[in-house]
Amino acid sequence: MGSIVERKRKDGTVSYRAQILIKSKGRIVHQESSTFDRLTTAKAWLKRRDKELATLGGLDAARRKSGSVGDVIEDYLKATGGDIGRTKSQVLRRIRKDFAISDIPCDELKPSDVTSFARALAKSGVAPSTVQNYLSHLNAVLSIARTAWNYEMDRNVALDGIPAARHLKLAAKSKSRTRRPTLDEIQRLLIHFIETHTRDSRSLPMHVVMTFAMFSSRRQDEITRITWEDFHEPDMTQLVRDMKHPGQKKGNDVLCETPPEAMRAMKLQPHRMGKIFPYNADTVSSRFTRACKFLVIEDLHFHDLRHEAISRLFEMGKTIPQVAAVSGHRSWQSLQRYTHLRKTGDKFGDWNGWSLLEHGRK
Repeated sequence: MGSIVERKRKDGTVSYRAQILIKSKGRIVHQESSTFDRLTTAKAWLKRRDKELATLGGLDAARRKSGSVGDVIEDYLKATGGDIGRTKSQVLRRIRKDFAISDIPCDELKPSDVTSFARALAKSGVAPSTVQNYLSHLNAVLSIARTAWNYEMDRNVALDGIPAARHLKLAAKSKSRTRRPTLDEIQRLLIHFIETHTRDSRSLPMHVVMTFAMFSSRRQDEITRITWEDFHEPDMTQLVRDMKHPGQKKGNDVLCETPPEAMRAMKLQPHRMGKIFPYNADTVSSRFTRACKFLVIEDLHFHDLRHEAISRLFEMGKTIPQVAAVSGHRSWQSLQRYTHLRKTGDKFGDWNGWSLLEHGRK
């Protein structure tokens, strides 16, 4: 009634998948499987399940799945069709293929197993903030295993293991970056990008993209998606489609206000239909990174321009609701870290960058 299949993981280790298939009158009435690190464990599980299924009512009880954590992950990936974001998908696939927690039966999973998983991640050189992300993605899957696919498990087991991982400093929330570009750094980057674009007018106009980012607060993915059709000039708003959200990859469309400086940058683009910045988001990031390296500007990321835009608004005396209307934050709590900024005026009040942007380098 049962069989065991040996398979190799990417890291060279071997796992054993125990499978059970029950037929009645030529039809499959029940099938289940689970994956283990050791052959002896797989055989023991197969023997135990055979005995349980043979008892009165055992087959009915088996409708409550007793697969492994890896099986839950597989069901989750199939159910979502991979439409969960590239990072989350990669994390879940790696957990399923490379870590022992994937082989643990759902009904035997304990909070200490989650902590052991965090310890294995940390031992492999993964930073605490990344460990935290792994645990969060795993918890998102396991928390719905019972209700979505009828797996026999405690939905809180992962959630209970996370505090221990944090207490042991295996996992931690990522620290908020505070890096902002100086006016000198902005000027150097601007001149560099203008010179590059002047030599090849077909190249990506990073000077315009960078300027739009540091006034609009838009992320690089958002910048390369927004369209002229979604921009309403009379009230200076733009619909930012599929804005980044921790629990929603698509459909999170947010109407955001557009600062006049951001609109000024937009109007440097030659076209007025379709995407305002029809470029690849990864290319935008890589060009910015290379320019910083070439100019010896240390520890500056393209995403820091969003931080610059938000910080500037607070320094201009804007309130949290007013800033959120531009940044798109739904939770004002996310903006609390900026409230220490004093009202000092506009950093770009007498900025001569517009002359470079609109008339070329003098």
